[in-house]
Amino acid sequence: MSDLRPRTNRPSRGRTSPTSTIARHGRLKRPSPFGTLAKIFAATLGVVLVSGVAVAAIAAWDVSSSLKKSVHLVDASGNTVVPQVGAIDGSFNVLLAGSDSGGGNAAYGVRGENLNDVTMLLHVSADHQNATVVSFPRDMFVPIPACPKVNGGSYSAMSNQKINTTLTYGGLACTVLTVEKLTGMSIPYAAVIQFDGVIQMSNAVGGVSVCVAGDINDPYTGLNVKAGQNTLQGAQALAFLRTRHGVGDGSDLGRISNQQVFLSSLVRTIKSADTLANPAKVYGIAKAAASNMTLSDSLNNLSTIASMAIAMKNINLDNMVFVQYPNHYVAGGGGVAPTVDSATQLFTALSNDQPISLTGNTGVGSVADPNAPAATTPPSAGASTAAPSPTSSSVALPNDVHGQTAGQYTCSKPFSG
Repeated sequence: MSDLRPRTNRPSRGRTSPTSTIARHGRLKRPSPFGTLAKIFAATLGVVLVSGVAVAAIAAWDVSSSLKKSVHLVDASGNTVVPQVGAIDGSFNVLLAGSDSGGGNAAYGVRGENLNDVTMLLHVSADHQNATVVSFPRDMFVPIPACPKVNGGSYSAMSNQKINTTLTYGGLACTVLTVEKLTGMSIPYAAVIQFDGVIQMSNAVGGVSVCVAGDINDPYTGLNVKAGQNTLQGAQALAFLRTRHGVGDGSDLGRISNQQVFLSSLVRTIKSADTLANPAKVYGIAKAAASNMTLSDSLNNLSTIASMAIAMKNINLDNMVFVQYPNHYVAGGGGVAPTVDSATQLFTALSNDQPISLTGNTGVGSVADPNAPAATTPPSAGASTAAPSPTSSSVALPNDVHGQTAGQYTCSKPFSG
């Protein structure tokens, strides 16, 4: 299933780039079918980390059979033997990139590029009480540092290129170096997934209920949902995460906030439903991830993933924040540029492990859910209808920083032209 229009590397509606980008070779006439959907993998990995209960560790340990032939150990009662793993020490950062290369699957055609159409940075504070997921717009112009070549030497630095070209230019290491330069954060862990992994992850989740503020019928992705609550799985979940023309202002920025509607609901579902009590479902999620991702050496260890999970298991929904990297449109269109002052405030807070509070709206692709349930449960388990008020210990970000917490109930906003 693919978008029927030619895919362009731009945020919205026909703007031309103010600067040249890396040469494109072997460009398909049809668009990337699932590029932006890598967010579902990022969300699911984040959910596994946030959930962090024993069953997640069991699933992570057991999926080693997906990576290579292994011996499955059980105790005398037939239960899986799980190694004793403690929480990872201190804060940590994980970069997750979604490639649109197709991963060599002939079903996606011959592709001559490897764009990271999704780039997300997960930061967990040293006290394991706060987690922030920052989404970097694919069409944001940033400086790219010199990146190492696999066989020695390095690629030249560039002063102003779209961030989604870094995976093509120098691989995952280059994407990590670029985000480190942009944010000032050290990123020791990273992963990449391909289209097939995204599809399998969406199936493994088993359905997510999302709110839609009005009917959306997007012929480019095949999305067809009605106003109100929709439980999405398989092809429709895929289409929901892919849609750009169907939501907000038709831009990639609208798509980011629309995806956050799905991701926040996904986190709430995993945290509050019976998913964590269902080893088969958690195993399916972990197996899909392990079978369809490329990990950095530092992350290619199931004990490390389990340690991250344990560190994050008790994070409050209101302290799990999805943020769009601060940006603004550049003159002439074709992309966006970092909003430096706001970005500095965001990453200074994260570097200092300070909790953040959002004062801006959720973005152009989503609105508050008018039918959100009233909060009747304790803060540690409940979810709110609006952004939590800043506390004395939190850093209130400027109102041009958009996003939401996992505890906010939001609805996808149909395209408004």
